[in-house]
Amino acid sequence: MKLTTKLMASAATAAVALTAALPAMAAEKWDMPMAYSASNFHSENGVTFADCVRAGTNGEIDITVHAGGSLFAGADIKRAIQTGQVQIGERLLSGHQNESAIFGYDNIPFLAPSFEESDILYKAAKPKIEALLEEQGLELLYAVPWPPQGLYFNKEVNSVADMEGLKFRSYNNTTSRLAELTGMLPVTIEAAEISQAFATGVAESMVSSGATGYDRKVWESLSHFYEVNSWLPRNYVMVNAGVWAGVSGANKAAITACSEEAAARGLEASKAYTQFTMDGLAAGGMTVGPAGDKLMGELLKVGETMTAEWMEAAGAEGQALVDAYKGMK
Repeated sequence: MKLTTKLMASAATAAVALTAALPAMAAEKWDMPMAYSASNFHSENGVTFADCVRAGTNGEIDITVHAGGSLFAGADIKRAIQTGQVQIGERLLSGHQNESAIFGYDNIPFLAPSFEESDILYKAAKPKIEALLEEQGLELLYAVPWPPQGLYFNKEVNSVADMEGLKFRSYNNTTSRLAELTGMLPVTIEAAEISQAFATGVAESMVSSGATGYDRKVWESLSHFYEVNSWLPRNYVMVNAGVWAGVSGANKAAITACSEEAAARGLEASKAYTQFTMDGLAAGGMTVGPAGDKLMGELLKVGETMTAEWMEAAGAEGQALVDAYKGMK
């Protein structure tokens, strides 16, 4: 049995007990687009969440998960939920930093490079994220972090100079800026397009977790993965606020309970998947290990520049968020 399948095997919740006595009604159908492959732990977690909601609402809400960008591409999922094209979905909010710099708080280089620090940062940011989403007609249900982000290349890289001219997969403002500051060429590529992009040479490098590389078998095109632990971005599951307003109190309680379970289950899966995917990349033939001192030192300087730029863009709200995080550590 797959590791993530084992982690997600149990979907028993208190929500079932809350609603088991309710009479069966015609199911309300919800579509839930997700950007990552069905085998990715985020998507598996989403399926388990949907099963939990189905059971917890006594079948009144039936969620169908559409993984791998099959219903909407990742960049379009948030808008699809806002406009009511779907009821619920998952999105990497840092992809929407153009709407608010706050959405990119979890991409500040080297601010919170561990699971423990990432959890504290999320707690500091959550009230503001919820308020922003509410303004946009969205209700946050749960969020799950990716494993720490590392750098993938199609060659050995020992310094920033070695990165110059490489075509770099970009998916938000932060990754585009990282490419610019290291002399690489940013190319916008959604998660579902990663394998093809590397196979055809459209991209030659990226910053991502071991999970993404493992799921997409990038060892077929890339040769090196450097552990730099730059940040731990989060995927967020959101529901349309109008749809949420129409959900009964009992079903809201059931969905909230399932959301809390999904957040905890997803975190544990992410932690366990970290070393599992590192081993998988190595087994696929990649060279896997920490970045060298020279490369790491240069990346930290790049991170300082990017942090200063983010703080300027986020203004007083961003400063308050970072101050709150540091005060909670």
